[in-house]
Amino acid sequence: MPETRRAFAEELDRLHHDVVRLGALALEAIHRTSDALLGFDLGAVEDNIRADAELDHLSDSIEERIYVLFATQAPVAIDLRAMVTMLRITHELERIGDYMVNIAKAIRRLPPEPLEPRIAGIIDHMRRQAAAQLEIALEAFAERDPSKVAGLPAMDDEMDDLTKELFRAILRPEAVGEEALQAAVQLALVGRYYERVADHAVNVGERVDYMVTGTFHEHTTQ
Repeated sequence: MPETRRAFAEELDRLHHDVVRLGALALEAIHRTSDALLGFDLGAVEDNIRADAELDHLSDSIEERIYVLFATQAPVAIDLRAMVTMLRITHELERIGDYMVNIAKAIRRLPPEPLEPRIAGIIDHMRRQAAAQLEIALEAFAERDPSKVAGLPAMDDEMDDLTKELFRAILRPEAVGEEALQAAVQLALVGRYYERVADHAVNVGERVDYMVTGTFHEHTTQ
């Protein structure tokens, strides 16, 4: 193999590993931010926001290096699909980090008291559901195995059900007053952020499918 092609293959491999590492950072953000929310740990909010800088830096690095390869290597076939896929997955993971920052900021706007047990239980379930979906998608990418993501649409339906359950819990008639309204708004947004994380996990799965097969199969539940 010519030296330039060997260097290209090695850089593609490094990029693949860095996208996996980016996914690990996104998973850490989900759990770290969720722990802060469930424990109403205001001291952890700033730490969570600062930690997003590492995720953003790695995301930017991956994107820039892929652009360099596009400009210098003229990739085709499976290499081209791999690079496009890594760009798209990097964007999905960066957005997950942003949603976790939004949740961290929402903690500041909640009343200074623990969440009601029912609401806390639903949010914890949503956290675990979002993380499980992302873990499956990342494993499929790491192993280049789209068969692993076949169950993601059904899992996404469960997240949709959890979101509805959360809305019913926070928008109950007896929750009255300005403070209750503000808390309901923030918790509704938090629920949407977890739901969007799950959607991004499905998107990652779709991108893995395209990377391996060359065909984009949208994973719907219709």
